[in-house]
Amino acid sequence: MTLNNNMMMKHTLLTFWIAWACVSACAKEATLADVGVGAAQVEVYMPLLQGKRVALLGNHSSIVYRPGTQEVVHVLNYLLENGAQVTAVFAPEHGFRGIAREGELVSSTVDEETGIPILSLYDGLDGLPSAESMGKFDVLIADLQDVGLRFSTYHITMVKMMEACARYGKQFMVFDRPNPNGHYVDGPILDMQYKSGVGWLPIPVVYGMTLGELALMVNGEGWLPDGLKVDLKVISCQNYTHDTSYQIPVRTSPNLRCTKAIYLYPSLCLFEATPISIGRGTDIPFMCYGHPLYEEKNGNLGKENYRGKKIRFTPNQSTQEGRECVGRDLSPISEADARSMGINLNYLIDAYHALKMDNYFFRPFFEKLIGVGYVRKMIIAGKSNEEIRAMWANDVERFIEQRKPYLLYE
Repeated sequence: MTLNNNMMMKHTLLTFWIAWACVSACAKEATLADVGVGAAQVEVYMPLLQGKRVALLGNHSSIVYRPGTQEVVHVLNYLLENGAQVTAVFAPEHGFRGIAREGELVSSTVDEETGIPILSLYDGLDGLPSAESMGKFDVLIADLQDVGLRFSTYHITMVKMMEACARYGKQFMVFDRPNPNGHYVDGPILDMQYKSGVGWLPIPVVYGMTLGELALMVNGEGWLPDGLKVDLKVISCQNYTHDTSYQIPVRTSPNLRCTKAIYLYPSLCLFEATPISIGRGTDIPFMCYGHPLYEEKNGNLGKENYRGKKIRFTPNQSTQEGRECVGRDLSPISEADARSMGINLNYLIDAYHALKMDNYFFRPFFEKLIGVGYVRKMIIAGKSNEEIRAMWANDVERFIEQRKPYLLYE
């Protein structure tokens, strides 16, 4: 292993322990040690991999405990240790080590520890592998820690790889992991006229399913192009239900640093399509919002303990980079309150009225994130959080019924 690779591994482990310290400071909940993730079920999947060339769709979140120990190992190493013939690795957004910024191009490379080629899906090829890449394996294993939101890209990458495997006659296997937002469904179902790289399937913003369950639904509902279906196998989790409060062991992306941020993500990510900063490059990204011209109004932000406190911060990434922002710090909100909040549009409504930009507050990207055209119009018209949420209540009920045949967990 080279010095450079050693440094990358140390960075990955440091990120792991920082994130672990963050989640461990919260209430005692289910962790990687408590839930038997799909990757841990060696006796189930290894017989299915015998004599086959294996590719892994994974990243820094693809980790598992060695049986009977407290030692965390990457699934790539774990597969090799158990005799799998791994011939390629595909890397999603943020790269195999999880340190690239959102949407950043990531070149293909080689894992210096194992010598296995790492084939980027974020190298400008629109997330699709080449025929040469698809010829390197017989079965593709997807093992990614997702956060259960329609605008999170990991599940979209999985679906694109399901399509590629269906077209090339490859088997597709999901090593399932808990969804930290798996306890509820919320938000409108995507109007497919707004389909994009942050909205690929006709599902709500918060869909309340694991990646394994979602893969079953994609196959079962015929959501792959041209009527394709992939040869699919899901290796389920043990000791997990949809009510389990799961504490992720690593950051799923550079700016989602703890479970509380993941709970606030459905509400605050909508600011990505506005001039408002959500604190990228600060110590509390996705747990604050602000703008240099923000002026607090006496608007209704819902429960008092959802309001947060006044804050000044200077983001060093993305929106308002390098400018002092004034806004709200939501990090004091308890994890339990954040978990029970759902999509709270009060923050967006508050900022819209504070900046007084009218329709210039919203960028065209907003509809791609929220997935429908009526939310922007209702906010401009002065409608409340409750009135807007009532518009998608039927979507939520319809999706809850639609997904039932594909659920693997209570």
